[in-house]
Amino acid sequence: MKRSLAVGTAAVGLLALALGACSSGGGSTTASEGASGAATGAAGGSGSCTNKIVNPDAKQVTVWAWYPAFEQVVDLFNNSHKDLQICWSNAGQGNDEYTKFSTAVEAGTGAPDVVMLETEVLSSFTIRNALVDLSKYGAADVKKNYSDGVWKDVTSGDAVYAIPVDGGPMGMLYRKDLFDKAGITTPPTTWAEFAADAQKMHDSGSKALFTDFPTNGRAYLQALFAQKGSAPYVYDAAKATDVSIKLNDQGSKDVMKYWQGLTDKGLVGTDDAFTTDYNTKLVDGGYAVYLAAAWGPGYLSGLSGTDPTAVWQAAPIPQWDASAPAQVNWGGSTFAVTSQAKDPAAAATVAKEVFGTEEAWKVGIEKGALFPLWKPILESDYFTNLAYPFFGGQKINQDVFLKASQGYKGFTWSPFQNFAYDKLTEEANAAIVQKTKSTDDAIDNLQKTVVDYAKAQGFTVK
Repeated sequence: MKRSLAVGTAAVGLLALALGACSSGGGSTTASEGASGAATGAAGGSGSCTNKIVNPDAKQVTVWAWYPAFEQVVDLFNNSHKDLQICWSNAGQGNDEYTKFSTAVEAGTGAPDVVMLETEVLSSFTIRNALVDLSKYGAADVKKNYSDGVWKDVTSGDAVYAIPVDGGPMGMLYRKDLFDKAGITTPPTTWAEFAADAQKMHDSGSKALFTDFPTNGRAYLQALFAQKGSAPYVYDAAKATDVSIKLNDQGSKDVMKYWQGLTDKGLVGTDDAFTTDYNTKLVDGGYAVYLAAAWGPGYLSGLSGTDPTAVWQAAPIPQWDASAPAQVNWGGSTFAVTSQAKDPAAAATVAKEVFGTEEAWKVGIEKGALFPLWKPILESDYFTNLAYPFFGGQKINQDVFLKASQGYKGFTWSPFQNFAYDKLTEEANAAIVQKTKSTDDAIDNLQKTVVDYAKAQGFTVK
């Protein structure tokens, strides 16, 4: 499943609204006038459901979600729940949905009972009291079904603000045929080997760039920083206006300098991710490597124009220290119960149970290319041994993504993540593409800009 470029960031209007509660000026005026009507319509009763309601007399819970093949999952739930039914509609993907939800939050009406949110935006909504603490509605009953790192992503202090669904542990997809032609016999296991192989491919006369370093990667860049030890935020929703910010750590600077070296040598590209040019190079041999989340194989195999001679394989993401591997995550989606839910307990049941069966997850995996975080299916023989024809029958979960998922320790996001990502994009572009400043200066400027912004919005920055 393809993620948006923001990979979980909210729209600009959402951030302004989120921070308005903390600023001296009160609410923001950036909400789209009139959009609340569209949001209200999407979250209406059974008449606006995309799916079939099996029992019209049962209690209905409205849900916004954009998961692929989700209607089949909803049908499974409704057929197995006599007294509770899901009324699902797609209010848009990523930022499109977040903008509508943000408008509904500002208006105090029009939000669904349950909303699909990527982990990175949870803090942007909890600060506005837009989400229900699910610890009061049986979240502890399902905690055992998720790893500690995954559970950390949806919690703040003792509060639980969402139920995890799918994730994006990272690995490396590579063109084995291009590696073979360049004399690269095994995929690189460290970033030092990665750089050496990139040079080897270039020296072989290959027309392929080794990979791409998209400065608009946002969450992709943050994941690469995190692998080198970056943990930029300390934030607890119980102390909503207190935040610790450390974006200019040495790890982030080292990562930026590493990629600057590869781009300066012409070994990797700097195309914006998920553009037409980027997608074309993924499928026609323009890139030999795609550093991808676990949803990346589904995205890659769904692109048109694939080189018929391509031989794709999957391998673990390279490490800075092979003796102490660090696993990172790019993307991840959840179900949260909104503060406008008519019956929070019923809504919590939907959030906990809609992807709580093997049958539902087989739809999500086989039809939607989702990577499950629900351990009963994640650790099952079915998922572990699943062979992927696009990768020549390779069991990529067993070989790559399960280990990456198990090693993921979780991450803390800021309540102004979209702003921070916007500025990261600007600074990375200035250093890597425009070359108007050094990578160290870019990261230092990112730190100053985000700190200044947080203080201006009323946060106490530590």
